[in-house]
Amino acid sequence: MPGLPRWSSDDESAALRRTARDFFATVAVPQQQRWAEQRLVDREFWLQAGELGLLCLAVPEKYGGGGGTFAHDMVVLEEQGRIDEPGFGNHVHSGIVAPYLLAYGTEEQKRRWLPAMATGEVVAAIAMTEPGAGTDLASMRTRAQREGDSYVITGAKTFITNGGSADLILLAAKTDPKGGARGVSLFLVDANTCDGFRRGQVLDKLGQHSGDTAELFFDDARIPATNLLGDAEGQGFAQLMNQLSQERLLLAVGGVVSSERAVDLTIDYTKQREAFGAPLFAMQHIKFELAECATLARVARVFVDDCVQAHLDGNLDVQTASMAKYWVTDTQCQIIDRCLQLFGGYGYMRDYPIATMYANARAQRIYGGANELMKELIARTL
Repeated sequence: MPGLPRWSSDDESAALRRTARDFFATVAVPQQQRWAEQRLVDREFWLQAGELGLLCLAVPEKYGGGGGTFAHDMVVLEEQGRIDEPGFGNHVHSGIVAPYLLAYGTEEQKRRWLPAMATGEVVAAIAMTEPGAGTDLASMRTRAQREGDSYVITGAKTFITNGGSADLILLAAKTDPKGGARGVSLFLVDANTCDGFRRGQVLDKLGQHSGDTAELFFDDARIPATNLLGDAEGQGFAQLMNQLSQERLLLAVGGVVSSERAVDLTIDYTKQREAFGAPLFAMQHIKFELAECATLARVARVFVDDCVQAHLDGNLDVQTASMAKYWVTDTQCQIIDRCLQLFGGYGYMRDYPIATMYANARAQRIYGGANELMKELIARTL
């Protein structure tokens, strides 16, 4: 596969990549099976990542972060992807929640939450999806009613990454139930002190078993009015739309790394596995399949690297981010499926990484906005 992307080829990024790669290989890999069984990545791992400076790398140093850019967070995400560890929800923690705080939070909110997020003492989640409203965010029913110096929140969220253990929840709720998209506001919920908040079950998913994806319930949960994110009610949908391009780019980056890993694993396997007296790789069909998959992965890599650079330059538009999210995740699932086939029966065994990758990848086409919605967003710009 190709070398380092151009947006992370400087000496600082190279050193960060070595640190992250060593950390995931030596600390995460030995624990992956246990994490999958317990449906949770240990808090100690978050603290270790924070101690090494692998969390909130784009957060300014004055708030305890790494003082870097989105590219530095992407280096860590790529190295996590190379071991296929989906349960460590740092892409949400550092790549989604931290940017919301930086963009819309008050100075008090930033100083309260960001330093502890950078150390791993606080784990963050974002709660948008509901049992009856996923892709259609404007239809959410969770309600936040102002009462004096507080908001009272009622409703439920589901499929929440880090939901089983998050200390901070960035919550989307309706402050104006009749306002449609304009009635949505965002709030910061302290999950450890909020009366009326409770967690539901950690969900039993097809893949990504180490992730504590959970249901969240707000039963007249009361939070201070100062926990509103932004300077007025009704700004939430605009805030979400401004930030979702980065979230979708995160998913595309993860899809590229997964695609590359699938091709590498399959090349190694087919060169070692023999059938009919020769390595599988000697068969023309096998070589051609891998040639096509490698080409798709390369095209995805070039496209996504261009998107990352555009985002760093402040030029990534909604159309292109949607294209990257939909096409790369579709391609990721296609590549992994074709590679699994070349493993034969072993590809269906969960002790082979390609089988786990197959199950883990399927959600990529659903979360972050279903790929069907991505096509709708693209079509609106044509």
